[in-house]
Amino acid sequence: MTTSPPRPPRSRGPRIGLLGSYGGYNIGDEAILQCVLGCLRSHRPRARLIVFSRDAEHTRAHQPAADEVVDWEGVPQKQVTDVLAGLDLLVLGGGGILYDGEARRYLKLVRAAQVRGVRTFAYAVGAGPLRERDDREAVRTVLADMDEVVVRDQESRLVLEEVGVERDLVVTADPALLLPPEPFTAEMMRQEGVPANARLVGMSVREPGRAAEKLDEGDYHALLADVADFLVRRLDAHVVFMPMERHDVRHAHAVLSRMTAPDRGRILHSAYTPGQVLGLMSHLDLVVGMRLHFLIFAAVSGLPVLPLPYAGKVFDFARRLGAPALVGVAREQVGLLLAEVDRLWDEFPQRRVDLTARVRDLRELASETCARCGALLDAMDRDAQGRGGSDQLHQGPAGRETSDRTDQRDTGAGGIDPLEQGGTGGAGREGVRPVDPVDPAGPVAGPGAPGPHGLRLLGAGPGDGTVTSHGAGQEA
Repeated sequence: MTTSPPRPPRSRGPRIGLLGSYGGYNIGDEAILQCVLGCLRSHRPRARLIVFSRDAEHTRAHQPAADEVVDWEGVPQKQVTDVLAGLDLLVLGGGGILYDGEARRYLKLVRAAQVRGVRTFAYAVGAGPLRERDDREAVRTVLADMDEVVVRDQESRLVLEEVGVERDLVVTADPALLLPPEPFTAEMMRQEGVPANARLVGMSVREPGRAAEKLDEGDYHALLADVADFLVRRLDAHVVFMPMERHDVRHAHAVLSRMTAPDRGRILHSAYTPGQVLGLMSHLDLVVGMRLHFLIFAAVSGLPVLPLPYAGKVFDFARRLGAPALVGVAREQVGLLLAEVDRLWDEFPQRRVDLTARVRDLRELASETCARCGALLDAMDRDAQGRGGSDQLHQGPAGRETSDRTDQRDTGAGGIDPLEQGGTGGAGREGVRPVDPVDPAGPVAGPGAPGPHGLRLLGAGPGDGTVTSHGAGQEA
């Protein structure tokens, strides 16, 4: 008689789903996913972490902390909802996912989880622009019933309040501030053709797209070429263009082709992990750029940073960093921009201490999101024990604990199917102490208060210089 091999013991931890713009499309999004997975694992080492991905094959290959990966685009809806029904908690985000054309798609899955009694948590999400009626309605109705909504910046809170979200919104910071670096070796530098023992300036260029609809390609390509040429002359530097997603490569080539010294520029072409891109920052002396997570990586690495804001999320980060920022990215501002780059370089030693403190504060806020998610998991454990005396959350669809907070209301709006839904949702938890889910990336330093020259410089106060253009978008 033959016997079947013994089955592995079932995990005693909860089943937690993560839903966001995951699947290798953007280094910033992948950095966020890595940090959120690390946070959840730190709170529940035995949890089963299930990532809903736009490219499951990529996520399986590059996110080893995920226990299971599920495609959610281009597949029958029942396959996805069956997985949702087996969860204890669905984590939305982080990153900029609540914007026109996309918000309703993500929130339809969140609503499907809510109607099945699954708890839901928004993890430092970014919002905007939100002008389309269906997306606005989806945001209003679904966020109202989430257990907690944490946003990553003041800009996102303003966007959600303008849409009509009437609930507590906790503001923290981007999860990628906690990303641990990985080595970017001398051999990698050699393979990319980046000279050793040279002064290096990092530059980030992005495509216009929905997140930067008002950018004129020729205008900002010429502006960045002027800045790159200035840095070559002023600092005797080489410029390293660092694509954060595949479309950035074409625009980096466009800038390089406009430079008067194109031989002093290099574009990275190989694929790197988020940690390796962060590690590359240790080789640089200064950065100028557009992509939010490029700027985050530079700030965490203690570099002088000059943001080129194309959207509200970049303005907000510049303000919190105490960095100078242009109002938009336009060729006519080249003189002001070059003057500020010059000043930033000269005054970097004096600005270092201020940036160190600002980045430390931002990292503590990023840790607070993790602590709040952990506090929700603790509350779920207490609820489960109070109902059934169990010392664990459900072990799968057959034995799952269901929520007792359901009533019936026909939503129908926002592209969301009419569903039974949860109650009024949880308000933001106060007094949760932050924890750091990963080891600090090391000492940081950089620029402090911005200077004159007629630029719009963003102050450090909680409401100073806040941009209400609702310009965040596709990138995380």
